[in-house]
Amino acid sequence: MNATGTNQARPQGLLNARNTLLVGIGNNSRADDGLGWAFLDALENWPDFEGDIEYRYQLQVEDAALIANYDSVVFIDAYQGALPEGFRWEVCQPAARFEFSTHALSPGSVLFLCQDLYQASPAAFTLAVAGDEWGLKEGLSVRAQANLQHALHSFRELIT
Repeated sequence: MNATGTNQARPQGLLNARNTLLVGIGNNSRADDGLGWAFLDALENWPDFEGDIEYRYQLQVEDAALIANYDSVVFIDAYQGALPEGFRWEVCQPAARFEFSTHALSPGSVLFLCQDLYQASPAAFTLAVAGDEWGLKEGLSVRAQANLQHALHSFRELIT
């Protein structure tokens, strides 16, 4: 159990480094699918976080080269389903799984490519934030906004 009484794999101590990358995955034109981007948007006014941020519609092979330059990386994405706290931290493991096309990759696949092609192994985590609405619409649902605030609070605890 961690400090919040859950079994989440919170990246304690890793996010204070300047050499941290946050990758927000999503599409803010598809309602709650924009949670990853909304998370990054909220960080723009936070002086406590000195790392870098990147917005992605989806992960691609080129992202392996990007993350190879960092000590730690966090992939933030929307989650379709319920999560006990509205969000979930997980350790991201390299995964040599690829679909028919490499046009869109999982965080684990990007991490695998980073290790395989660049011999780099940043500490990697995923932060899933639960959402409700997925249609063509700008703006987050009420539940997604609340879950985003919980996830941001958890993140703030990690960097202060």
